[in-house]
Amino acid sequence: MRILVTGGAGFIGSNLALTLEKKGHDVIVIDDFRSSKFENLKGFQGDVICGDISEQDLFSLGHVDVIFHQAAITDTLVTDEHEMMKINVDGFKHILSFAEKNTSKVIYASSAGVYGNNPAPHKESDMVNPLNAYARSKREMEVIAQNFRGSIPLLIGLRYFNVYGPRERYKKHAASMIYQLAQQMKAGKRPRIFTFGDQQRDFIYVKDVVEANLLAMNAKENCIVNVGTGKPESFNTMIHLLNNVLGTSLEPDYFDNPYDFYQNLTCADITLAKEKIGFSARYSLAEGITDYFREDQIT
Repeated sequence: MRILVTGGAGFIGSNLALTLEKKGHDVIVIDDFRSSKFENLKGFQGDVICGDISEQDLFSLGHVDVIFHQAAITDTLVTDEHEMMKINVDGFKHILSFAEKNTSKVIYASSAGVYGNNPAPHKESDMVNPLNAYARSKREMEVIAQNFRGSIPLLIGLRYFNVYGPRERYKKHAASMIYQLAQQMKAGKRPRIFTFGDQQRDFIYVKDVVEANLLAMNAKENCIVNVGTGKPESFNTMIHLLNNVLGTSLEPDYFDNPYDFYQNLTCADITLAKEKIGFSARYSLAEGITDYFREDQIT
């Protein structure tokens, strides 16, 4: 199949593009390289287009069978709502219009951020409560997608939980906690986390996220589903596992949480993901961190 991956030089997008190409697909990547690097696509043989998806002439690409839409501003600390809406929301509208005219399937990245501080486990049927510009843009994308149901062959939204893994280093301060803390620990510093490290996250390995995207191509109906493990782990446990793989024995350096909107627990209810796209995570946090370190990407 001929496949377009937007944000294809970014963290998740590059992992997805390389996997799709290995499976024999003709893959095109579009990326504006704001928070990505060409190095993420080492070994990639397909076309790479530098461009902003909210402005790019997509119709010059010709027909594509599937669009994996990963392009977005993903930094949750960005407060410029105009820029966030332009890139994330207007860019998505452009993608949907292109898909409608090309009868292309669309699998797009949403976020667990739409749940805000709702009680866990988070279910797709829960009321949403986005607490920042990024989460609001992702929720707006989901709403807009509703208007295209019936005019696009397949439209799947994937609410990613806390993704980590190879090729995230170019996200810099927006990279996962696992990456950030590993850098501190490799430098011999105690890992800094909020008091007392009992906050929990549903950490999902990027290889599982790629698998969820691949499975979504064969879904029978439009849907929005969670992409997580359903098994949250504490920050303390994460540091213990990092100590194990890095060969260190650094104790946490606790400090008070300055954010009043902070989520103390994220946990995906994965019932619908199993039902609609046949997805369940293969990697536990321990297995994911071990594989990540073996990939030699925590550098």
